[in-house]
Amino acid sequence: MVEMLTRNWGVMVSRGVIAIIFGLLALFNPGTTLATLVLLFGVFAIVDGAFMIFSAIANRRNQPRWGTLILGGILGIAIGAMTLFRPGITAVALLAMIAIWAIIIGIAEIVAAIRLRKEITGEWMFVLTGLLAVAFGAVLIMRPGVGALAMIVYIGAFAVVTGVLEVAFGLRLRNWGRQHGTMQPQSV
Repeated sequence: MVEMLTRNWGVMVSRGVIAIIFGLLALFNPGTTLATLVLLFGVFAIVDGAFMIFSAIANRRNQPRWGTLILGGILGIAIGAMTLFRPGITAVALLAMIAIWAIIIGIAEIVAAIRLRKEITGEWMFVLTGLLAVAFGAVLIMRPGVGALAMIVYIGAFAVVTGVLEVAFGLRLRNWGRQHGTMQPQSV
């Protein structure tokens, strides 16, 4: 596992840099960040629903349950429209999804770090990243009334801190790979 992570240390660093950039944007402009996330989801749901309906109609002869696809497409369009016309409800639902995602990712990172502890030093950074993700998700679930804009600020701070830790861990992986000769890319 450590060899695979070492060969892909740049991916870890890139994830960290992207998280830092996203976090800074969220911290310095939380209103726009929230509005953009909600708007993008609404547009996505409408487009996805339209494609689902088109696909169902175009393939109705070969698809015995094409009516189900049409229903799914109609629901997607309705959810997208509701998102655009009632963005507050969508923001709360989006926060719930982010909370669940953070908890799942955090647990996965903790498990990976525990598996790596005998092979690499500095795995505590990955454990800390996982613990922060789980704690962040728990706060989002327990305190949804704090407000969507405040949560965007928390999301931004979380992204910056975990981004810095991921960059540091990625660089640690690079150094480990150089010391142990595992920097060659995997053959396909």
